[in-house]
Amino acid sequence: MVDGVVTAWFDAPSLIAGAALAARVAELSAGTVVDLRATGVRVRLDAPAHAEAVSAAARDLGLTANPAVPQQVSVVIEAANPAEVRGFWQRVLDYMPDADGGLTDPLGRDPTLRIRRSTEPRPLRNRIHLDVVRPEAAATQASPGEASGPYGVRHSDPDGNEVDLVPGAPLGESSRTADWQSVFSAMACYRVATRTQQRDLATAAAALADDRRFPLLIDLRPGLVILDSGKDQWEDDAHGLDVDFTDLAGDIQTAARDLGATADPGLPRFAQLFLDAADVAAVRAFWVAALGYTHDRRAGVSDIHDPCRLNPVLVFQELDASETERRRQRNRVHVELAMPPDTATTRLATTLAAGGRLLDEQGDRRRIADPEGNELVLVSGA
Repeated sequence: MVDGVVTAWFDAPSLIAGAALAARVAELSAGTVVDLRATGVRVRLDAPAHAEAVSAAARDLGLTANPAVPQQVSVVIEAANPAEVRGFWQRVLDYMPDADGGLTDPLGRDPTLRIRRSTEPRPLRNRIHLDVVRPEAAATQASPGEASGPYGVRHSDPDGNEVDLVPGAPLGESSRTADWQSVFSAMACYRVATRTQQRDLATAAAALADDRRFPLLIDLRPGLVILDSGKDQWEDDAHGLDVDFTDLAGDIQTAARDLGATADPGLPRFAQLFLDAADVAAVRAFWVAALGYTHDRRAGVSDIHDPCRLNPVLVFQELDASETERRRQRNRVHVELAMPPDTATTRLATTLAAGGRLLDEQGDRRRIADPEGNELVLVSGA
């Protein structure tokens, strides 16, 4: 159980191998969520009763479960008026309200936003904010009012928590990639009418990507296939492969249309976390250890990312060390990391060794500060 959801990861040698498992899983339940990656498959079940059948299907295909991989990152906002803050973020993110008073991505891709009441005064700007990228029409419609900031895309909720709401753009001008949007990632979302259509599109996209050795992200949702390059990975200097991604995207689009899938250009969305730090190297090293992330391969880029591309990217930018009051203020935003208890103990030790400070622990929750006071709550329960 990870963040309340029955979750498993199965190592796989290719996208095609993962697609074979996805096809078997889809036969069990229409509500199961599957994420195909070049290194494996994550399965999240809508009913625990299917767990044994999923494991049996994976064994039949020669795929092995890896319990060290499952984890889930979410974002927590502490607010004086949760209802007002919730309304702002629901508009920006196009999320759904959940039973706990927070907001959840209906596509199950971007981090859950938990909103908790707090009356602690914190008047200065957070050192953590979100970037949200949506297609231009969707971003314009979601815009909560006058924007500010150096790029004219910054918005603040009623408590002063910030988001950069960035408009995306089509992936080039060619009709061959008309279904694709550039939202920091290159992404196409296809509506499918049947499980067979979904299976065939996932398999076709996996074969095309494997042929070029490109680690495409393929996410299967009820009635939907989401195809995603990963942040910046459609750009040559980011992926470092002998691949023209726009050519791959064009071939995938042709396959999708031939199968009768219909692109939904308003669905693509990308969300990441931005952290301001006076000592970027030290803070970045903490979060690499705490989240089990890896560095961006490009020189001069501060991004760190989930090696399985299942959780949000973190980006770091330098904060003027003279902003002492802002650096002392406790953020109104923090990160939660949910993982199984048997892996959380090791991760806690790794996190503390990387400069973390254990602030408190209550039951299965441990609150940890990075070297500059940004907080992570490690949740190890079901």
